[in-house]
Amino acid sequence: MTAAAPLRFITFEGGEGAGKSTQIRHLANSLRAIGAEVVTTREPGGTPGAEQIRALLVEGGAGRWQAETEGLLHFAARAEHLAAIIRPALAAGKWVLCDRFADSTIAYQGYGQGVALDWLWTLRRHVVGDTEPGLTLMLDLPVEAGLARAETEQRYERMGLAFHRRLADGFREIAAAAPERCWLIDAARDITAIATDIRAAVTARYGIAL
Repeated sequence: MTAAAPLRFITFEGGEGAGKSTQIRHLANSLRAIGAEVVTTREPGGTPGAEQIRALLVEGGAGRWQAETEGLLHFAARAEHLAAIIRPALAAGKWVLCDRFADSTIAYQGYGQGVALDWLWTLRRHVVGDTEPGLTLMLDLPVEAGLARAETEQRYERMGLAFHRRLADGFREIAAAAPERCWLIDAARDITAIATDIRAAVTARYGIAL
């Protein structure tokens, strides 16, 4: 039996200041240049209701929520996002590029904040189901460099250096556990070098020339 082709659903993950938004724009332009239809989106967010949940998550004090509550809020926003944006776009044959997805919840609330990983993975299986990304690009750079680059100072940026180091370790562990889906990208280099590696990863995963 032939293995199913990976979904044209590419997620960009990494700590604060990793450059995900910039690299999404570069990849979207590369895909559109070969005639692909591309939807770019983000999490938490992507729909009006999910954007309201995003505001609850990124605004206010660092200790605003219990960690489990944060995990539930992220998955609630994700359920709306999948139903209204991601799944319809994929069904229409479009590529979906998303700034953060379920790996961020595992990393931030699990590795970073100490929520039980098996509980978060159970939520992930129920909410995401068969809409797991076909490719996840993990943008990896030193924590201090990422925090210095971060364009805003929201709740997560204020959670302390130890939290962000646990977060970075979490992303690396997630990537190591799913090597077919996850590509670890050195994000400490210049934008062009990173974009070149990302195009190579997409070419390898999907068999297209960019």
